[in-house]
Amino acid sequence: MTLRLVQYRAEDGERRVAASDGDDFCALERWSSIYDLANAAISGNVALSDLVGEARGARLDVDALQRESRLLSPIAHPDPAHCHVTGTGLTHLGSAEGRDQMHRAAASGDLTDSMRMFLMGMEGGKPRAGEDGVQPEWFYKGDGSCIVGPSEDLPSPAFALDGSEEPEIAGIYIIDGAGTPRRLGFTLANEFSDHVTEKGNYLWLAHSKLRHAALGAELLVGDLPSDIRGTSSILRDGETLWEKPFLSGEANMSHSIANLERHHFKYGLFRRPGDIHIHFFGTATLSFADGVETAPGDIFEISAPPFTIPLRNRLCPMAPETVEVRPL
Repeated sequence: MTLRLVQYRAEDGERRVAASDGDDFCALERWSSIYDLANAAISGNVALSDLVGEARGARLDVDALQRESRLLSPIAHPDPAHCHVTGTGLTHLGSAEGRDQMHRAAASGDLTDSMRMFLMGMEGGKPRAGEDGVQPEWFYKGDGSCIVGPSEDLPSPAFALDGSEEPEIAGIYIIDGAGTPRRLGFTLANEFSDHVTEKGNYLWLAHSKLRHAALGAELLVGDLPSDIRGTSSILRDGETLWEKPFLSGEANMSHSIANLERHHFKYGLFRRPGDIHIHFFGTATLSFADGVETAPGDIFEISAPPFTIPLRNRLCPMAPETVEVRPL
């Protein structure tokens, strides 16, 4: 059976953890966060599944928690600065097509840099055991303060030229006391980017990624299924504006998960004990590539088995800010 973990807000307002290896979720009263649960597993040198199996309590009505918007992001660090939010792009079969169209006008030669990067992944993104694979495109999104939960508003800065969904799977990791990355599991995610800014110049990709992102409620513990088939939708005024299937899992990727992980955690900076990492694995499906222009109030909805709880967030523009740098 597949183990799923969620965090939720109890009736007293405090954060709690629940687990399921079937249809029902049961409270885990011993821990107030998945971060604490992970540290307990590391300290006890036991698997998450073994630790959870010993501590199940009362059953929970997860549907009610969802209706009441009491489901939370499945991971958070007590200090958001110790949570790194990053990602890799051009990792999925077909993911180069939209990017190539965006960048072709500004490129010289027959192939854009995006297409070259994609083809490198196709050739060397799934190395055999013991071999080094080609490194993927990599980007930084922010720290833990940029993460929103499965029903929260998704903020877009006032200076943004676009705010569009990117339906993805994200890996969740904690660094143990010896500096070894430990994967907790996987979650459904909306990586969310500014594609108009990126289209203006591919060197603005870094700027386009410095945005909030949303995580689904469930943390899927164990291996990621090789073939994930989901649906990404945009709703406006109660009607479906755009909808399209999306694929993920290694059967639909040009890189293996292990290769993406290796090239992220090869940097010592990302192996600091106690830190959390949220790493997005990429997508090949974007409404922007179909000419959709999002608007404030639009609702992004992403669902994909084996995750049972959809990710649903409303696009919400942020108020303008005036930033002034002052000498000391």
